[in-house]
Amino acid sequence: MAEQSNKTYWPHMILGFIMLAVVLGYWTIRAASSMPVQETNDYMMKYQQSDMQINDILVSKQKFDALYTIELDGVETMVMTDNIHSNRPQPDQVKLASGNNHFSFRVVDKSGKDAQNIKVSFLLTRPHTAVDDQMFEVIEPKEGRYTTPQINITKPGRYTLQLRAVVGDATGYFSREAYLQPAK
Repeated sequence: MAEQSNKTYWPHMILGFIMLAVVLGYWTIRAASSMPVQETNDYMMKYQQSDMQINDILVSKQKFDALYTIELDGVETMVMTDNIHSNRPQPDQVKLASGNNHFSFRVVDKSGKDAQNIKVSFLLTRPHTAVDDQMFEVIEPKEGRYTTPQINITKPGRYTLQLRAVVGDATGYFSREAYLQPAK
């Protein structure tokens, strides 16, 4: 009689799938650990703080917005073309100059008068990193304007200008995109 060979390959397949899972797991962990994670700084505070206090922040912001308006004065803007694939219009970005920059803000009440006794803080940040953040906790008013000290900006790219104004239990926030073009 002829001998039949009954070889089974399923143990080899199981071992191959286990090896593939280990290699893919290692690759995933290595790829994930090589990309830095940056925290967002919306509302000019750590993400965890804003997440825990979001209801209080929004109530305080509504109180402020009902009484005051924050305006950015004396800046040159870049005309942005709207994205044809998006229904959201894109506001014009502030054009930054390489080197020293300063920003001037006004906080006015609804009647158009400059607001008094307001604590103002300013943050210059980049959208995806906190390495280049420049925070000014107290901006003193001069002739109704809150002007930041000279800020040296040398790295080209996108920035965000953020301002927080506190009066009593009302807090207002201002955020505007800015861009420094690369040197040619």
